Amino acid sequence: MGATIKDISKSTGLSLGTISKFINGGTVLEKNKIIIQQAIEKMDFKVNELARALKTSKTMTIGVLIPSLENIFCTCVVSNIENILLKNGYSTIICDYQDNLLLEKEKLNFLMNKRVDGMIIVPLSEIEEEIEKIIQSKIPIILIDRMLELSRCDMVLVDNLNASYEAVEHLIVNEHKRIGIISGPKEVYTAQERLKGYVRVHEDYSMKIDDELVKYGDYKLESGYEKLIEFLSMDFPPTAVYVTNYYMTLGAMIAINEKNLRIPEDLSIIGFDNLEMARIFKPALSIVVQPMKQIAETSANLLLKRLSGDYNGFPHIERLKARVLLQQSVKSLI
Repeated sequence: MGATIKDISKSTGLSLGTISKFINGGTVLEKNKIIIQQAIEKMDFKVNELARALKTSKTMTIGVLIPSLENIFCTCVVSNIENILLKNGYSTIICDYQDNLLLEKEKLNFLMNKRVDGMIIVPLSEIEEEIEKIIQSKIPIILIDRMLELSRCDMVLVDNLNASYEAVEHLIVNEHKRIGIISGPKEVYTAQERLKGYVRVHEDYSMKIDDELVKYGDYKLESGYEKLIEFLSMDFPPTAVYVTNYYMTLGAMIAINEKNLRIPEDLSIIGFDNLEMARIFKPALSIVVQPMKQIAETSANLLLKRLSGDYNGFPHIERLKARVLLQQSVKSLI
C-alpha cells in the first residue's frame, strides 16, 4: 500500500489541512510547498485524481492547443510550459489542430469535455465564439503568439512589428533599396504584424514598396523555397530578403544553395527564429530571435495566478520583445 496524506503529514510535521490544500492546488507558504514536494517524491505518494476531482471540482490538468506538433516554435514553448505546470502539480493534455479550423474547434470541445482547469492556446483567427464559451464556463484561458481582437482573455504576444522594423531597418541603413519579404499567411496575426513592421520602416524612410517584393508563404519550408525562387526569377530581383518564419527561412536557404548564390555577395538575407540554424550557415545568418522560454514562463505563470485566485483583474496583454541577432549575412552597399 502506498503512502497516504497522513504519512506525508507525519513526515513533514505539517497539518493534514496544509497537505490537502497543497495537493488540491491551493496556496501554501513557499517553504511548506518545498517540504511537502520533497516528502511526496521521497515517499512516492500518488494522488487519487478521480477522488480529488470529485471532491474539489478540479482535475489538475491544463489543456494546451497548438497549430502543429511539428512546429519548432510550438514544441519549444509547450515543453517549457509543461515543465512549469508539472512543478506546480498540474498535468497537461497537449493537442494539435494541424492548422485546421474545424479540427481546432473539435479539440477545444475535447478539452472542455475533459474538464481541464485551464487552457493555453495558439489560436487561429476565427474561434472567438468558442473562446467566449470557455470564458463563460469560468475556465481561465491564455492566448499565446496570436491575438484575437474580440476575446476577453489574457494574451502573451511577441512585439513582432518592432522586431521586423529593426531587421528591415538594418537592411535600409546598409543602402538596400529593393528589399523582399516572405511573409506568412494574410489571415494570421503574427504575419500581419511582421508585415506591418516592414511597411512602416519603408514609410519612415520615405521608400516606396514594390508590391512584387511582398510574397506570402504559409509558414512551411516549401513556400520559403518557392518564394525565394520567384524573387530570383524577377527582372529586377531584390538585393536583400527578409524571411519571417523559421521553416520558410530554411526553405529560402535551400533555394539559395541550389542556385549556388553567395551570401552576402549575391544576396543579403535576414531569417527567423533559430539560433542553431544561424550558426550552421557560413557566413553566420542574421535572424530575429523570439523569446520562446519567456513566452512559456509568462503564459504558464499567468495561468497559475488565475487558477490560484491571486489575480482576478482585467484581461492582461503581455508583449515580449524579440531581438535581432546581426551576423554576417547582410552586405553593405554604401
